[in-house]
Amino acid sequence: MTPADTLVQLVRDATFARVDATGGMHGTHGTTPDGLFLRDGRHLSRWHLTVDGTEPVALVPADATTDDTAVCVLTPRGTRDNPPAYTVFREQTVSAGELTEHLRLVSNRPEPVTALVEITADADFADLFELRADDRHYAKPGARRESRHTGDGLVFDYHRDDWHSRTTVVGNPAPTGHDTVEDLPTARTLRWQLPLAAHGEAELRLTVRAVPHGLPAGAPAVPRPRRRITAPADDLARTCERGLADVDLLTVAVTGLDGEEVAVPAAGIPWFLTLFGRDSLLTSYFLLPERPGTAAATLSALAATQGRHHDPVSGEQPGRIVHETRHGELAHFRQIPYGRYYGAVDATPLFLVLLHAHHETTGDPALAVRLEQHARRAVDWMFTDGGLDEHGYLVYQPDPNGLVNQNWKDSAGAVCFTDGTQAQGPVAVSEAQGYAYDALIRTAELAAAVWRDPSYASRLREAAEGLRTRFVTDFWMPDTDFPALALDGRGRQVDALASDAGHLLWSGILDPARARRVGQRLLEPDFFSGWAIRTLAAGQKPYHPLSYHRGSAWPHDNAVIALGLARYGLADQVHAVVDGLVAAAAPHGYRLPEVLAGYDRTATVRPVPYPHSCSPQAWAAATPLALRTALRMV
Repeated sequence: MTPADTLVQLVRDATFARVDATGGMHGTHGTTPDGLFLRDGRHLSRWHLTVDGTEPVALVPADATTDDTAVCVLTPRGTRDNPPAYTVFREQTVSAGELTEHLRLVSNRPEPVTALVEITADADFADLFELRADDRHYAKPGARRESRHTGDGLVFDYHRDDWHSRTTVVGNPAPTGHDTVEDLPTARTLRWQLPLAAHGEAELRLTVRAVPHGLPAGAPAVPRPRRRITAPADDLARTCERGLADVDLLTVAVTGLDGEEVAVPAAGIPWFLTLFGRDSLLTSYFLLPERPGTAAATLSALAATQGRHHDPVSGEQPGRIVHETRHGELAHFRQIPYGRYYGAVDATPLFLVLLHAHHETTGDPALAVRLEQHARRAVDWMFTDGGLDEHGYLVYQPDPNGLVNQNWKDSAGAVCFTDGTQAQGPVAVSEAQGYAYDALIRTAELAAAVWRDPSYASRLREAAEGLRTRFVTDFWMPDTDFPALALDGRGRQVDALASDAGHLLWSGILDPARARRVGQRLLEPDFFSGWAIRTLAAGQKPYHPLSYHRGSAWPHDNAVIALGLARYGLADQVHAVVDGLVAAAAPHGYRLPEVLAGYDRTATVRPVPYPHSCSPQAWAAATPLALRTALRMV
């Protein structure tokens, strides 16, 4: 859904590769990096094929035949009177920590020929954070990259203090020669002389194995069964099937509470193939009717990483649920704060919401019993470091070295006034107050029914009602009959009209009359593009249809809103959101991307893509399941 990104993306088992139209990699940076990636690092940055000394021509450009495999058809250059001597059929497949390549050369001549095939490879071992288009540079004292030839291929090594990553290349048959590459110190060229009989064939197979730091050679990253996309009867069902298949692609293995390996949904590709608190929680919530085991795995993983002490660099605080985890070099050396980064105001209440929802869905109290102390610590965080006791609301302080905004709209400038000014902290965003209210109510139910602690349940219910009363007084804007996006550090209403208000319907913090008015308002044309509800209503000064959070439209945001609309019986509005999103998915293989541009549906026959969208992306993939739940509620 991103035409600006012409690369073909392959993904399987927490490993992904991005190649160009001929199957090559060039070490690109910015919004569309190419290469082979595992555990936040690039293990193959150059993969350049030549035949008979020149780059082949793509007769059929690379195309993904499945999620993990791409094929293309290439030939050496020729003319009308001297057509190419042979054709190259190229197939590339990604699996756990590997890229495998199968080259099949088919002779077009009635006499024998010999094909000269060369592959130039390199591994820069770049951290994903180095590849972003934000012009950040990171010192790497003592780092060294090395490469060497072996009897059947190549080995690339990267060392920095205690950090060691490796990439191996193995050819079958073994190469007949090799060379260094001028101006590319660690790049190496492998060479094969492949004889082809008259109208005959020759084959070459290569296997690239990534061995990242901290992961033993050959250790799979959580092999998942391949899900076959079926053809159900309607477009919503097809979108659900595609979404479930994408969740499978994004599933990674992490450590659970008792050291067990659990399979959880990572956030998205290319930038977020790792455990994310908020993203994994909402994805798991959307999947509950279909896959309650995903919620159990996510809760176990997040309980295992729950904050224990105060760390101003990572934002860790006792009881706080992690925002994201990273495994790359820069996180290892704490050059970025994201090894375990806790800069999220909403992951902690959402942890509590999902814990109760899992019990409610399954009727099994075992997980709630197992995580009782973690739930209590999460509640304690909401009252202490979270801000409920001091400020009356969950608040966050902008982190200049991490995330300035720590709600789901976490880009700079996303929490803004109608004049476009960014709110200054401590910031209380509206939807986080709804999550907190819901978390207190739900945890009170667990305390009463599962933990047999009625006094604790009573305390939480009383706190929830107080929060609900304060919220309407402080957040409601009478002039627009709509809730403020946030309160800033001075208690002022951050008055941009934003989609966050729809989350308040899902959490139930608004009274029914206000909730219905908000729901109806979100389907007016300045909010609803015809494809989806925009993050910011059009017509306001900060609105921009191609911004990340100030006018774009996010499927998961709409899924939360649809569940809220259904809660208050707004059936027409639910159907409008569902119809718009399914129509947006249908032209693109029924896959919803992370985010869409905010342009109106009347402007184009297909939704305009947001140019830097992750796809597949977990909570977008799970969105159709939430939409189906919403339809069943009305």
